[in-house]
Amino acid sequence: MFGQGAQKGDQERFNELKQKYQTVLTTADQQHVQFQNLHVQDNKLFIKGTAPTEEAKSKFWEQIKLVSPNQDDVTADITVDSSRAVGAAVGGAQGGQTYTVKSGDTLSAISKQFYGDSNEYMRIFYANRDKLNDPDKIQVGQQLTVPAKA
Repeated sequence: MFGQGAQKGDQERFNELKQKYQTVLTTADQQHVQFQNLHVQDNKLFIKGTAPTEEAKSKFWEQIKLVSPNQDDVTADITVDSSRAVGAAVGGAQGGQTYTVKSGDTLSAISKQFYGDSNEYMRIFYANRDKLNDPDKIQVGQQLTVPAKA
């Protein structure tokens, strides 16, 4: 998430913005918005994702406007993929796989295995927010849903 060119304070800024926008992230989860990207870019929280319906996208944006009317520290690119609407009604794990955590695993390593890119680990984290509170804390034996490759 903080690869080449990352500033030393990016992790702290990310945590600060994530806390500020927690209600937005919760709304996204409730509306089955899937994130492809969630990171700090130009000192702003950058969110890229896909909503299953226009209504879900609207609710997501309404929450952003409640948290930050000027949107001066957030950039969001949310598209609508209506093919996800049916899957969203039954949990949003459409096309995903189940993975059992083994000793030594990290979400980055699992992401590298499934997507070919370790920086996609937040996709796995957000697909498993019902089981995980922190992307750095996974347990051996946990069953994780790995969303289908976009």
